[in-house]
Amino acid sequence: MSNTLYDALFAPHLGSAQPYLVKPDGGVLTYGDFLKMAARYAHAVAAAGVGPGDRIAVQIAKSPEALALYVASVQAGAIFLPLNTAYMPAEVEYFVGNAEPKLVVCDPSGREALAPITENAGAVLETLAADGSGTLSARAEGQPEAFDTVARGPDDLAAFLYTSGTTGRSKGAMLTHDNLLSNAETLREVWRFTADDRLLHALPIFHTHGLFVAVNTVTAAGGSMIWLPGFKLDEVISHMPDATSMMGVPTFYTRLLDDARFTRELVAHMRLFTSGSAPLLAETHVAFEERTGHRILERYGMTETNMNTSNPYDGERRAGTVGFPLPGVELRICNPETGEELSQGDIGVIEVRGANVFKGYWRMPEKTREEFRDDGFFITGDLGKIDEDGYVHIVGRAKDLIISGGYNIYPKEVELLLDEQEGVLETAVIGIPHPDFGEAVVAAVVPQKDVSLCEEDILEAIRDKIARFKQPKRLFVVDELPRNTMGKVQKNLLRDRFGGEFAA
Repeated sequence: MSNTLYDALFAPHLGSAQPYLVKPDGGVLTYGDFLKMAARYAHAVAAAGVGPGDRIAVQIAKSPEALALYVASVQAGAIFLPLNTAYMPAEVEYFVGNAEPKLVVCDPSGREALAPITENAGAVLETLAADGSGTLSARAEGQPEAFDTVARGPDDLAAFLYTSGTTGRSKGAMLTHDNLLSNAETLREVWRFTADDRLLHALPIFHTHGLFVAVNTVTAAGGSMIWLPGFKLDEVISHMPDATSMMGVPTFYTRLLDDARFTRELVAHMRLFTSGSAPLLAETHVAFEERTGHRILERYGMTETNMNTSNPYDGERRAGTVGFPLPGVELRICNPETGEELSQGDIGVIEVRGANVFKGYWRMPEKTREEFRDDGFFITGDLGKIDEDGYVHIVGRAKDLIISGGYNIYPKEVELLLDEQEGVLETAVIGIPHPDFGEAVVAAVVPQKDVSLCEEDILEAIRDKIARFKQPKRLFVVDELPRNTMGKVQKNLLRDRFGGEFAA
């Protein structure tokens, strides 16, 4: 029986001596050895009671073993749910309660906090550390190095990724085997990946960029990856001479440009740099090209769709745009109210249709219906336009979603937490331009009458209550929030007022 994703991406490499993961210390894990590890983990998750269609939720550090667990989930026919390692237990509790995973895997340091959560949910809790140790690896040790792959078809679910909106709780985007495979095969072709490529991989793997875009695309090509735990400038620079390509977020490139060791000579052998997950400033494009002779390839994707567009591999990579729709992806600009397709150059909501587009939101049929047109186009919520040359421009978002360092943040969650703090009357959270993170989270805070608020005290009070990437980088105490005649807070005026806070 066939398994769409495993059979196409991983099965062709069984027994191969081709390098797959190059560790920071220079050690190499071949495709063959890696897939033996994944098979052992597949046996381990099956022994924990995971069957076809069950969810596996993971909040673990990046490691070869963590990647093997993803492949094991695919091979076992399960649905993989990676969670940001910065999430606090209260945040994880929501995801576990909503997704109802059969198995939860966390870092050993988080076991005590998550144990009551998983017990209440009826899930098995195992651990896996950054060094590969833990109760799950102990389960996997000694297991057979081959696993009878569970049959899964193109329309079966392979993963959940939770996405944030501006209101309400996070939604579980259901991604099928075909969603992931079609996008990997398309990106392999348009970005010209081959077995000779070695990707410098410093992205996290709880996010679509690092896991599905980077890993799946390289694996589809039979290439290898320099598997770094995260972005550490010294490590990235030291490994650059051994790589042919790199995928990053704007933060990576601004930090590289700030280091004198990052030179044209260092990257002379490189084939491709791509950027995504957050807008890349035009000045970063220019500075990068001047320094290195390379022009960063920017593209556009979403949790729900993987990649939708890309600047061309050959031809002009136009700063300030996200290029053209990928092969097999239809994209149009529409009036957000009527759904009517707009003329070239007009700004409207971006809608997409293709094999890459997700199946819908987990247990939210009404929300799913709201986000799809009758003809199958997904309403992205991003505002954009198509210029006279066909390049797609992202000009904003229909909602107030903040993207900081590649991570989605919805303001309401942060506002509710700030409103709970002593002396706070009300707050408005916005994203403003930041040279390193694309956008920075900041908050305008109105104090209660006759109260003097201290920015440092409030930030300290919420430090352990919400993931660090969601925490405001600045708090601005204001007398009142700007409102229109209907009483709605005018966040655009706050952005105008505070938008230059992080300007150079």
